[in-house]
Amino acid sequence: MLIRTEAPADILAVDRLLKSTFETEAEANLVMRLRENGRRTLSLVACNDDGEVVGYVLFSPVTLDGSDLNWQGLAPLAVDEQYRNQGLAAELVKEGFAALYEFGYPACVVLGDPAYYGRFGFIDSEQHQMRCQWDVPQGAFQVLALAEDEFDQRSGLIEYSPEFSDL
Repeated sequence: MLIRTEAPADILAVDRLLKSTFETEAEANLVMRLRENGRRTLSLVACNDDGEVVGYVLFSPVTLDGSDLNWQGLAPLAVDEQYRNQGLAAELVKEGFAALYEFGYPACVVLGDPAYYGRFGFIDSEQHQMRCQWDVPQGAFQVLALAEDEFDQRSGLIEYSPEFSDL
């Protein structure tokens, strides 16, 4: 399995993967809009031995109380059904974190299952007095500091790029 940065030639394969992974086309449309509007910080694909895209993760900017601190939001994360439960999603996320940290992005947020994302080190945002722009279930909005002490003296409202509001 090869994990690498998404290339322009991957766009249609990623679109197909997202449309087959999620119940609606909302995530595929979101990714396309983020790309078109230059709001994609990092996107990685996982390819099988035949070079087919079977996994995908995207990171895009978020703000804290309107300030751009180079924080990123993880969404979406997708793995082809045939390749699930083999650790591929975890590898995509870990590779993404390593690249973000290397490029100076100090924190990441996610809206998702706390049991799933907790294994990557995400914790409930409310532990840092941070909250999501949307009404979400307790514990579903989570944060992770990639750089030490990134959350010290920080709290407030975290907002995703405007493209997310169309979901």
